Amino acid sequence: MTGNAALRADCANCFGLCCVALPFAASADFAVDKDAGTPCRNLLGDFRCGIHARLRDEGFTGCTVFDCFGAGQRISQETFGGRDWRRAPETREAMFAAFPVMRQLHELLFHLTQALALPAARPVHDDLRAALEKTDRMAGSDPADLVRLDVAGHREQVSALLLRASELVRGKRGKNRRGADLIGANLRGADLRAANLRGAYLIGANLRRANLRQADLIGADFRGANLAGADLTGSLFLTQAQVNAAQGDGTTRLPEGLDRPAHWRP
Repeated sequence: MTGNAALRADCANCFGLCCVALPFAASADFAVDKDAGTPCRNLLGDFRCGIHARLRDEGFTGCTVFDCFGAGQRISQETFGGRDWRRAPETREAMFAAFPVMRQLHELLFHLTQALALPAARPVHDDLRAALEKTDRMAGSDPADLVRLDVAGHREQVSALLLRASELVRGKRGKNRRGADLIGANLRGADLRAANLRGAYLIGANLRRANLRQADLIGADFRGANLAGADLTGSLFLTQAQVNAAQGDGTTRLPEGLDRPAHWRP
C-alpha cells in the first residue's frame, strides 16, 4: 500500500517527468512556451533543474507550485523499472502518457489518506480504505492499461466519498461557498471556520487573519491570495501546491505536514 512518504515528490528518483511530459504556455507562470514531450530548456542531463533556486526570479513560478504527489518517482522507478527515457528512448511515448494519469491517481491517494486520518470521518473509514486500495491497484497498472483507465469516473466516486468525510468533520457549521467566485475578495479577518470552499476561486483574495480552521479547501485556487496571519489549522484537503501558490508570512498557521514556502515573508 502506498504510504505517506510515497505521496510526496521525490525528484531525485524521478526522470524529470514534470519538466518533459507536460506542456506550458508563456504567461505569468512560465517564461516560455513548451510542448508536451519536449524537455524544458532548464532540464539538465541528470534530470535536475538548472535554475531550481531561481525559478521565481527567472519567470517559472508555475514550477514552484506544481506537485506530482509522488507520481513522478512511481512512474520512473516502479512502472518503468528505473529505465529512463534518455537511455531507453523507446519508453518516451508511453512514459509521458502515463505520467499525468498517475498524477491524478496519486492526488486521490493523497486526499484519501488525509480523510482516513480524520477521527470524525470514522463512519466512512471502511469505504475510504476500500477506495484507497482500489486507487492504488489502478496506479499499479502497466503503462498501456494506465492510459485506458476511467480516471474521471473514479475521481467522481472518490470525490463524493471525500465530501461525505468532510461533512462528518464540519457538521452543519460553516458557510457553503463551493465553487464561489471570490477573486480579489476582501475577506480580511473573515470567519470561515468549517466553510465549504471546494473549488472556490480565491485568486488574489485578501485573507489576512482569516479563520479557515476545518474549512474544506479541496481544489480551492489560492494563487496570489494573502494568507498573512490566517489560521488554516485543521483545514481539510489543503495541499502543498495550494500553499505555495499563496502569499503568507511567519504568522500564518498551517496544518501539520505542510511546509512554509521559502518565498513567504518572515
